[in-house]
Amino acid sequence: MSKIIECVPNFSEGRDTKIIDAIADAVKATPGAVLLDVDPGQSTNRTVYTFVGDPDSVVEAALNAAKVAFNLIDMCKHSGEHPRMGALDVCPFIPIRNVSVEECVLVAKKFASLLAQELKVPVFLYGSSSEKSYRKTMPQIRAGEYEGLEEKLKDDRWAPDFGPAKFVSSWGGTVTGVRKFLIAYNINLLSTKEQAHRIALNIREKGRGEDQPGRLKAVQGIGWWLEEKNIAQVSVNITDMDVTPMHVAFEEVKADAEELSIAVTGSELVGLVPLSALLDAAEFYMKKENLMVLDEDQKVHLAINRLGLSTLSPFNPKERIIEYCLPSSNGNLLVMKTVKDFILNVGDRSPAPGGGSVSALLAALGCGLSAMVSKLSYGKRQWEHLDSKMRTIIPVLHHAMLDIVPLIDSDTEAFNDYMAALKLPKTTHKEKELREVAMQEGLKTAIGVPMSLALKANSIWSPLLELADCGNINCKSDIQVAVRCLETAVHGAKHNIEINLLGIKDEEFKETTRKKANNEACLATKNRDKILEILEKRN
Repeated sequence: MSKIIECVPNFSEGRDTKIIDAIADAVKATPGAVLLDVDPGQSTNRTVYTFVGDPDSVVEAALNAAKVAFNLIDMCKHSGEHPRMGALDVCPFIPIRNVSVEECVLVAKKFASLLAQELKVPVFLYGSSSEKSYRKTMPQIRAGEYEGLEEKLKDDRWAPDFGPAKFVSSWGGTVTGVRKFLIAYNINLLSTKEQAHRIALNIREKGRGEDQPGRLKAVQGIGWWLEEKNIAQVSVNITDMDVTPMHVAFEEVKADAEELSIAVTGSELVGLVPLSALLDAAEFYMKKENLMVLDEDQKVHLAINRLGLSTLSPFNPKERIIEYCLPSSNGNLLVMKTVKDFILNVGDRSPAPGGGSVSALLAALGCGLSAMVSKLSYGKRQWEHLDSKMRTIIPVLHHAMLDIVPLIDSDTEAFNDYMAALKLPKTTHKEKELREVAMQEGLKTAIGVPMSLALKANSIWSPLLELADCGNINCKSDIQVAVRCLETAVHGAKHNIEINLLGIKDEEFKETTRKKANNEACLATKNRDKILEILEKRN
């Protein structure tokens, strides 16, 4: 899928497995849609489904699920801890890959129109899809819930965006729109429901009202009782994790709970979560506890542990982190090939992959060897005196290696984009102008990739100089090979920049870029010689 949208419909049924499964089956049966997660809640009597697909597929899957729910869910009989106003309570669309917010707005409106047309139910828009300031958020639209909807629909200000302003008792109303990735997150407390709600009022953005706002922006919250687990929870929706990260919400609840002498026993996520949310949490606890953790899977493990995400049920990263669940598009990447296949690709009668990708590979290998030596100079008794220094050097070298790996493919992709621009039509004057603009932009992109490579490779000379001076002497040859790889990579990047500059018409850009490339190449050679000299003096 080149374009991927996530859809997270919340249906007001969390107890009847036949209904829950029937809705899931409707999504699974839709071509182009991939069901990632089904998360039912007994006390909330609500199930959150998560699936992805291209724009047309997610609309069809959401509509198919809604049709099944229309025949199986009766809101007249519904009760649960979670606020709700309809059988399909809310159906948000979230841009994931190669899709803009504007495209998602069109998708949400298309879904709303079809749902209203086929089921004859009222549908409201929210988030960036809504143009009415007083009905943009879910709490605004859901106020009064299902029980108050019939009266609400009599008010012209609350006429639905799609469908009849008529109360359908078995269904209620549906809200759809576009939002950022919302994190539905519950923190477990050994307390009363009232104490949990008191904490929720303290931290949620709207607090207790306009005169008593809460502490955390972009956070909605409520306290409830989880009957099946015999615990209370502070249940929050984090609507913008860049404003309030998940671990901040957890720590704030812990702080309030401590004041009330209440035990916090972990937390749980509803649905899926972006990888970055867990990595940010890991970074927070690493800094707080002075830890050094490098590998992504170990950082995820740390976040799961510190947040207590497996307290109520096992948290499987492969099933709960959205990036790990998305359909893979890595099959054709150079970095996913075997070493032999990569070499054979380079050796083919084709201009790409070429010197740019090979330079990036050399830089990645140079960083990898440097990272290896730093790690072999740490954690053993004989190198214990170096531990504090290695704890600063290792992350720099390790992350430089990870940052350079994608540039192996970026260089080839940039070349292919330029070749695509060359093939644009040039029959009319307008077509020639557009082709020329595309070619110039393509060349600048093709220059930007090796320039990024040179800058990144040159960013590690300082820690490498320290490593050469004190690192594990048994790895002397590895550092020697590493610095020669890095210097060659930077010079390779310079050569790629120079050949692409030949086609650039902006003389000022050419001169500035050429000087910068020359400076980076000189810097690489100078530092290579420094490190080799240091190593030659060590026995």
